[in-house]
Amino acid sequence: MGFLDKAKSAAAEAAAKAKEGAEFAAQKAKETGETVQTKRELGSAFDELGQKAFELVGNGAISHGELTPLVEKIRELQAKLESIGESEADAPVEEHAETPV
Repeated sequence: MGFLDKAKSAAAEAAAKAKEGAEFAAQKAKETGETVQTKRELGSAFDELGQKAFELVGNGAISHGELTPLVEKIRELQAKLESIGESEADAPVEEHAETPV
């Protein structure tokens, strides 16, 4: 096998390895994106559940000892926001907590 044949063979191997690496990276990115999206959806579902539970406790449809302190805390925080003033309460909130898993 001549020098050029060896060089072509090495280039073909390198290209195949690069392609495999790119395919692997693309698959990992897709999986990571799906994981992030699923975690966001899960967090949203928890938020919706919490909102609904708060409403149900508020209108007396459900009651449970473990819900009472959480509802009270939400009411305290709502009152605090009202006392701060509407202009500041309407400002966007920065969230630093991770989405629950």
